[in-house]
Amino acid sequence: MPSEATEIIKAIAAGDRSGVSKLMELVYDDLRGLAHAKLGRFSANQTLDPTAVVHEVFVKLVDRDSVDVHDRTHFYAICARAMRDILVDYARQKAAVKRGGDRQRIPLADNVAFSPQRDEDVILLNDALEALAEIDQQRALIVELRFFGGLTVKEVAEVLGVSERTVGKQWATVRLWLRKYLTQPASPE
Repeated sequence: MPSEATEIIKAIAAGDRSGVSKLMELVYDDLRGLAHAKLGRFSANQTLDPTAVVHEVFVKLVDRDSVDVHDRTHFYAICARAMRDILVDYARQKAAVKRGGDRQRIPLADNVAFSPQRDEDVILLNDALEALAEIDQQRALIVELRFFGGLTVKEVAEVLGVSERTVGKQWATVRLWLRKYLTQPASPE
Protein backbone atom coordinates (compact mmCIF):
# COMPACT_ATOMS: atom_id res chain seq x y z
CA MET A 1 0.00 0.00 0.00
CA PRO A 2 1.59 3.31 -1.01
CA SER A 3 2.33 6.17 1.39
CA GLU A 4 -0.82 7.92 0.14
CA ALA A 5 -2.87 5.18 1.79
CA THR A 6 -0.92 5.56 5.03
CA GLU A 7 -1.74 9.27 5.06
CA ILE A 8 -5.41 8.52 4.42
CA ILE A 9 -5.39 5.99 7.27
CA LYS A 10 -3.90 8.59 9.61
CA ALA A 11 -6.58 11.11 8.55
CA ILE A 12 -9.34 8.57 9.17
CA ALA A 13 -7.83 7.75 12.57
CA ALA A 14 -7.93 11.47 13.35
CA GLY A 15 -11.67 11.49 12.62
CA ASP A 16 -11.78 12.48 8.94
CA ARG A 17 -14.27 10.01 7.45
CA SER A 18 -14.03 11.52 3.97
CA GLY A 19 -11.00 9.38 3.18
CA VAL A 20 -12.79 6.05 3.63
CA SER A 21 -13.92 5.80 0.01
CA LYS A 22 -10.48 6.84 -1.24
CA LEU A 23 -8.86 4.24 1.01
CA MET A 24 -11.26 1.62 -0.29
CA GLU A 25 -10.15 2.37 -3.85
CA LEU A 26 -6.49 1.96 -2.87
CA VAL A 27 -6.79 -1.31 -0.92
CA TYR A 28 -9.85 -2.85 -2.57
CA ASP A 29 -7.94 -5.22 -4.86
CA ASP A 30 -5.71 -6.46 -2.03
CA LEU A 31 -8.65 -7.10 0.29
CA ARG A 32 -10.70 -8.69 -2.46
CA GLY A 33 -7.80 -11.02 -3.25
CA LEU A 34 -7.54 -11.97 0.40
CA ALA A 35 -11.30 -12.56 0.64
CA HIS A 36 -11.18 -14.61 -2.57
CA ALA A 37 -8.43 -16.78 -1.12
CA LYS A 38 -10.40 -17.39 2.07
CA LEU A 39 -13.70 -18.06 0.30
CA GLY A 40 -11.99 -20.26 -2.28
CA ARG A 41 -11.57 -22.84 0.46
CA PHE A 42 -15.33 -23.20 0.81
CA SER A 43 -17.63 -25.32 -1.28
CA ALA A 44 -18.62 -24.08 -4.72
CA ASN A 45 -22.23 -23.37 -3.75
CA GLN A 46 -21.17 -20.40 -1.65
CA THR A 47 -23.50 -17.42 -1.83
CA LEU A 48 -21.05 -15.07 -0.13
CA ASP A 49 -18.52 -13.64 -2.57
CA PRO A 50 -15.26 -11.72 -2.12
CA THR A 51 -16.86 -8.44 -3.17
CA ALA A 52 -19.55 -8.79 -0.51
CA VAL A 53 -16.94 -9.62 2.14
CA VAL A 54 -14.82 -6.56 1.28
CA HIS A 55 -17.88 -4.31 1.35
CA GLU A 56 -18.87 -5.74 4.74
CA VAL A 57 -15.35 -5.08 6.04
CA PHE A 58 -15.60 -1.44 5.02
CA VAL A 59 -19.11 -1.12 6.48
CA LYS A 60 -17.73 -2.40 9.79
CA LEU A 61 -14.89 0.12 9.63
CA VAL A 62 -17.15 3.05 8.77
CA ASP A 63 -19.71 2.13 11.44
CA ARG A 64 -17.10 2.30 14.20
CA ASP A 65 -17.10 5.44 16.32
CA SER A 66 -13.35 5.71 16.01
CA VAL A 67 -10.78 3.92 13.93
CA ASP A 68 -7.38 3.86 15.58
CA VAL A 69 -5.14 2.74 12.71
CA HIS A 70 -1.41 3.29 12.90
CA ASP A 71 -0.12 1.98 9.58
CA ARG A 72 -0.67 -0.43 6.70
CA THR A 73 -0.03 -3.58 8.73
CA HIS A 74 -2.29 -2.48 11.55
CA PHE A 75 -5.00 -1.64 9.01
CA TYR A 76 -4.81 -5.16 7.59
CA ALA A 77 -4.95 -6.58 11.13
CA ILE A 78 -8.19 -4.69 11.72
CA CYS A 79 -9.51 -5.95 8.39
CA ALA A 80 -8.52 -9.50 9.35
CA ARG A 81 -10.65 -9.28 12.50
CA ALA A 82 -13.58 -7.89 10.54
CA MET A 83 -13.21 -10.60 7.89
CA ARG A 84 -13.10 -13.29 10.56
CA ASP A 85 -16.28 -11.94 12.15
CA ILE A 86 -18.06 -11.82 8.79
CA LEU A 87 -17.06 -15.35 7.77
CA VAL A 88 -17.95 -16.82 11.16
CA ASP A 89 -21.32 -15.05 11.28
CA TYR A 90 -22.09 -16.26 7.77
CA ALA A 91 -21.04 -19.82 8.57
CA ARG A 92 -23.16 -19.83 11.73
CA GLN A 93 -26.22 -18.61 9.85
CA LYS A 94 -25.82 -21.27 7.16
CA ALA A 95 -25.13 -24.05 9.68
CA ALA A 96 -28.15 -23.12 11.75
CA VAL A 97 -30.48 -22.95 8.77
CA LYS A 98 -29.25 -25.80 6.60
CA ARG A 99 -27.74 -28.28 8.99
CA GLY A 100 -29.53 -27.74 12.24
CA GLY A 101 -26.27 -26.56 13.76
CA ASP A 102 -24.80 -30.08 14.02
CA ARG A 103 -21.02 -29.90 14.03
CA GLN A 104 -18.20 -32.41 13.99
CA ARG A 105 -14.52 -31.86 14.63
CA ILE A 106 -12.20 -32.16 11.64
CA PRO A 107 -8.43 -32.49 11.43
CA LEU A 108 -6.31 -29.43 10.80
CA ALA A 109 -4.09 -29.52 7.73
CA ASP A 110 -0.38 -29.96 8.47
CA ASN A 111 0.48 -26.47 7.30
CA VAL A 112 -2.42 -24.93 9.24
CA ALA A 113 -3.80 -23.43 6.07
CA PHE A 114 -7.10 -24.93 7.31
CA SER A 115 -9.01 -25.80 4.22
CA PRO A 116 -12.64 -25.87 5.29
CA GLN A 117 -15.03 -27.75 3.06
CA ARG A 118 -18.04 -26.87 5.18
CA ASP A 119 -19.24 -23.81 7.04
CA GLU A 120 -18.97 -25.72 10.31
CA ASP A 121 -15.20 -25.80 9.86
CA VAL A 122 -15.01 -22.01 10.09
CA ILE A 123 -17.09 -22.15 13.24
CA LEU A 124 -14.77 -24.79 14.71
CA LEU A 125 -11.72 -22.66 13.94
CA ASN A 126 -13.41 -19.68 15.56
CA ASP A 127 -14.26 -21.78 18.64
CA ALA A 128 -10.63 -22.89 18.78
CA LEU A 129 -9.43 -19.29 18.55
CA GLU A 130 -11.78 -18.24 21.35
CA ALA A 131 -10.51 -21.09 23.55
CA LEU A 132 -6.91 -20.19 22.70
CA ALA A 133 -7.56 -16.51 23.50
CA GLU A 134 -8.59 -17.53 27.02
CA ILE A 135 -5.19 -19.18 27.41
CA ASP A 136 -2.97 -16.88 25.33
CA GLN A 137 -4.36 -13.81 23.57
CA GLN A 138 -1.18 -13.15 21.60
CA ARG A 139 -1.10 -16.60 20.03
CA ALA A 140 -4.78 -16.35 19.13
CA LEU A 141 -4.06 -13.02 17.47
CA ILE A 142 -1.18 -14.57 15.54
CA VAL A 143 -3.53 -17.19 14.08
CA GLU A 144 -6.12 -14.57 13.24
CA LEU A 145 -3.59 -12.33 11.52
CA ARG A 146 -1.96 -15.17 9.60
CA PHE A 147 -5.14 -17.05 8.62
CA PHE A 148 -7.79 -14.38 8.22
CA GLY A 149 -5.51 -11.42 7.53
CA GLY A 150 -3.01 -13.15 5.30
CA LEU A 151 -0.15 -11.37 7.06
CA THR A 152 3.39 -12.70 6.90
CA VAL A 153 5.39 -13.56 10.01
CA LYS A 154 7.24 -10.25 9.57
CA GLU A 155 4.00 -8.27 9.35
CA VAL A 156 2.55 -10.04 12.39
CA ALA A 157 5.73 -9.19 14.31
CA GLU A 158 5.25 -5.52 13.35
CA VAL A 159 1.63 -5.51 14.52
CA LEU A 160 2.50 -7.15 17.82
CA GLY A 161 5.74 -5.24 18.37
CA VAL A 162 7.79 -8.39 18.83
CA SER A 163 10.57 -10.07 16.88
CA GLU A 164 9.96 -12.27 13.85
CA ARG A 165 11.67 -15.09 15.72
CA THR A 166 9.15 -14.82 18.56
CA VAL A 167 6.24 -14.93 16.13
CA GLY A 168 7.81 -17.88 14.29
CA LYS A 169 8.21 -19.88 17.51
CA GLN A 170 4.70 -19.03 18.69
CA TRP A 171 3.26 -19.89 15.27
CA ALA A 172 4.90 -23.33 15.44
CA THR A 173 3.54 -24.08 18.92
CA VAL A 174 0.08 -22.72 18.20
CA ARG A 175 -0.20 -24.94 15.11
CA LEU A 176 0.37 -27.97 17.34
CA TRP A 177 -2.16 -26.70 19.88
CA LEU A 178 -4.76 -26.11 17.15
CA ARG A 179 -4.19 -29.53 15.63
CA LYS A 180 -4.74 -31.14 19.02
CA TYR A 181 -7.80 -29.01 19.79
CA LEU A 182 -9.44 -29.60 16.42
CA THR A 183 -8.83 -33.35 16.36
CA GLN A 184 -10.06 -34.19 19.85
CA PRO A 185 -13.54 -35.68 19.97
CA ALA A 186 -16.35 -33.20 20.44
CA SER A 187 -17.57 -33.10 24.01
CA PRO A 188 -21.23 -33.89 24.65
CA GLU A 189 -23.29 -30.78 25.38
